[in-house]
Amino acid sequence: MSKYSKHPIDFTHLHTISLQDRGGKVNTTDFAGVYRKGSGVAGWLDSLPHLLAGDSFRAVVDRVAEARVRKRAIIWGLGGHVIKCGLAPVLLDLMRRGYATTFALNGSAAIHDFEIALAGHTSEDVEAALPDGRFGSAEETGREMNHAIGEGDREGLGMGEALGRSLETLATEEHGWASLLLQAYRNATPVTVHVAIGTDTPHTHPAAAGAAIGSASHRDFRLLCTCVADLNKGGVYLNVGSAVVLPEVFLKAVSAVRNLGHPLANFTTANFDFLQHYRPRVNVVERPHTRAGGAGYAITGHHELMIPLLAAALIEKDS
Repeated sequence: MSKYSKHPIDFTHLHTISLQDRGGKVNTTDFAGVYRKGSGVAGWLDSLPHLLAGDSFRAVVDRVAEARVRKRAIIWGLGGHVIKCGLAPVLLDLMRRGYATTFALNGSAAIHDFEIALAGHTSEDVEAALPDGRFGSAEETGREMNHAIGEGDREGLGMGEALGRSLETLATEEHGWASLLLQAYRNATPVTVHVAIGTDTPHTHPAAAGAAIGSASHRDFRLLCTCVADLNKGGVYLNVGSAVVLPEVFLKAVSAVRNLGHPLANFTTANFDFLQHYRPRVNVVERPHTRAGGAGYAITGHHELMIPLLAAALIEKDS
């Protein structure tokens, strides 16, 4: 016999209800369909369950497609990993189809893309190079990026446009096709680059000029604000693979645009990443829609899988 003064509660008179009366948030009508051989990406998309990320993914596809039809902004915010995963050709194809009107890059995305244009490879072995200080010391990257930024800034260009222009002469014929900076520049699609001083390897190069870097990146921030204003009533902002810098930049752009009197409501945001972090969740998915309508979505998965899937689903919608 227990020595405790307390005894287990008696459930004899607990009130129950029928499953029919209770109902449920999940029904068989929402379940996944079985993929039919030969039905393609459209069939796969239709087969997804009408639950959670299945509905979220479909919603993002629909909103991007609608934004193109309505000629609203479709802005892609890209972290470095997206470029390192080899996704520039996919994004450039979407640009040419009208599914990308602006690219906003953090510093690492710009570096990886620039190196790909120059040499066809990027992403050094940090663990091997860091012990003796060789990490981040690539001569061509630091010299040419800083030269392009400085020259462009003197001519009133933002960092993204300056880097793209420089690659017209620097990029190799063999690898230039894979450069988002270069191909977007040729297409006159705005590319903005947003850096924090000290976060990027070219900042340690002797040619680095803080004033030019800051001026060019600030000019790009103001350009991004202009593009963000075009999200109003149906645009889409997709944050892909940036956990800190671009979510902060985007939120400031949203506030600045509204502060200047531009209407900015009823648009869509989405965060694509293989981990969902605090800043993208609040600054991209949630806060921009407070008392402003629209919706935000969080899609979790590897970029090298999710972005080609998104692109394929959009291409299927082409008429």
